[in-house]
Amino acid sequence: MRLKDTGLTAQDIKGKVSKYMIETYERFDFLAETGKGMYIYDENGTPYLDFYAGIAVNAAGNCNPRVVAAVQDQAADLMQTFNYPYTIPQALLAEKICTTIGMDKIFYQNSGTEANEAMIKMARKYGVEKYGPDKYWIVTAKESFHGRTFGAMSATGQPDNACQIGFGPMTQGFRYADFNDLQSFKDACDENTIAIMVEPVQGEGGVHPATREFMSGLREFCDEKNILLLLDEVQSGWGRTGAVMSYMNYGIKPDIVSMAKALGGGMPIGAICATSEVAKAFTMGSHGTTFGGHPVCCAAALAEVNEILDKDLPGNAKEVGEYFMQKLRETVPHVKEVRGQGLFVGMEYDGTIDAVEVKHAAMRRHLLITAIGRNVNRMIPPLIVTKEQCDEAAQILKESVEEVAGA
Repeated sequence: MRLKDTGLTAQDIKGKVSKYMIETYERFDFLAETGKGMYIYDENGTPYLDFYAGIAVNAAGNCNPRVVAAVQDQAADLMQTFNYPYTIPQALLAEKICTTIGMDKIFYQNSGTEANEAMIKMARKYGVEKYGPDKYWIVTAKESFHGRTFGAMSATGQPDNACQIGFGPMTQGFRYADFNDLQSFKDACDENTIAIMVEPVQGEGGVHPATREFMSGLREFCDEKNILLLLDEVQSGWGRTGAVMSYMNYGIKPDIVSMAKALGGGMPIGAICATSEVAKAFTMGSHGTTFGGHPVCCAAALAEVNEILDKDLPGNAKEVGEYFMQKLRETVPHVKEVRGQGLFVGMEYDGTIDAVEVKHAAMRRHLLITAIGRNVNRMIPPLIVTKEQCDEAAQILKESVEEVAGA
């Protein structure tokens, strides 16, 4: 929908949002009207270089033509049905995902937090049925983030995070250990632990990649103790980290993995993939969803996955991501550390710079990024980004930090 077709002004739209919507977001002061490739455009056609990608969603670019065509074609044929009849997009996408990432079974959801809920439920049901009624505890990482529904936010290891404050007691069944500290995880497990659940890259925790020793150690420990390894790849999956799934960077495979965001290419979809053994925990009626596996979303996801693989966007993420991180180190002042994996990039300041102010200063220069707390900016551009666009982003970030430092 274009503003010119409504008879309204941008200020009218902002006023309606203020009047009618429950606001929990810190808004950018511009109207996003259209998108194409690496850019979001406002109502005047002003381009904004997009290093946000809808929070790691638009991996193949904004409004990727292949994805748009798939959505349009499927919407004209069958927009929605319940999950009793077979549908073509569900089946084709299931085969494509499972064969690509080396997993056995898939269950569709609508979002990342729902995928993590399903992963938690599957692990707990598997443990209780296989080992007994007390075998349902899950160990997650401190500073993790797994979503905003009750199970997912209870798994989140940030008790001071706004997503937990004020909502009453969290769901029982979780313990927390130090990320990248294998011994801490071992110490947190006991005879009632059924699973360890981690993000290969902690996104909301400040963009901290797991070490190879930590991930391989978790896999070995889980195998030794008959504990499931659950990986939350909602942000890191589908090319973001330089591999199709981040766990492939470590040479391991999980028992269950969650995914969302980049999977749908802009349409809402989440999923979990599991081994055949663990997937048996979900029996008739034990879990369900009205919109999970939505035909249009599955068609979009199939087009997005094919685009990611056919264009080797994981390879571009690896090459350009390494280039971009080094460019940031060389260009931007007041930086303590630049870290990440592929095009999952975090830039931490030396304590003198407010990352939220940098975010807004960059937006005024038509670069879209986000902030984690007040000390880290996160850059998660579409995986089609070029080195030249990274140079442009680094220069804008330099100017934005200098503006904030001089304020």
